[in-house]
Amino acid sequence: MAHQIPDDGTLLPLMEEFYTIQGEGYNTGKAAYFIRLGGCDVGCHWCDVKESWDAELHPLTAADQIVANASVHPSKAVVVTGGEPLIYNLDYLTSQLHEKGIKTFIETSGAYPLSGDWDWICLSPKKFKAPMPHVAENAHELKVIVFNKSDFEWAEYHAKMVSPDCKLYLQPEWSKSKEMTPLIVDYVMNNPQWEISLQTHKYLNIP
Repeated sequence: MAHQIPDDGTLLPLMEEFYTIQGEGYNTGKAAYFIRLGGCDVGCHWCDVKESWDAELHPLTAADQIVANASVHPSKAVVVTGGEPLIYNLDYLTSQLHEKGIKTFIETSGAYPLSGDWDWICLSPKKFKAPMPHVAENAHELKVIVFNKSDFEWAEYHAKMVSPDCKLYLQPEWSKSKEMTPLIVDYVMNNPQWEISLQTHKYLNIP
């Protein structure tokens, strides 16, 4: 039977949840509780969590239970990721997290309308489905995955969509990191408005 996901976001298809260290971008190195929601139609061929794409594979879970699970950990920070989390209405989830004194972070392609009340929005745009302008305008961090040389021009295009205060990151795609990292280093040295993001959790061998 197909999931009947309520529009109010009180039930969400939960793929996994775990307490770890944020490995990428501006908040690298900080402890956080990760909530990975199932469901994505963006379809990046290099996605390392393709098992998240089909929401039907992941149980509908009460948002209240997710909040309860997150609240037992020392770090009062939750990262909502996917999949593509903005497929769902996240207003209820974030309101309940904030009531518990937990800060809210999201990692999104920006392909769907923004819902939820976020302390930090990381926009990671994908070529297969463009980010919505409203999401880009509200992003605190733009994280562009560099898979080939043309991605630098693509990154600059999206940098024009975000606010002047938005942090700009270039991150090598993991399977191409040996090839792309030297190019990113040179690019950032010549374009210092950008910074380098690495998937440090993979080097640390943690989730």
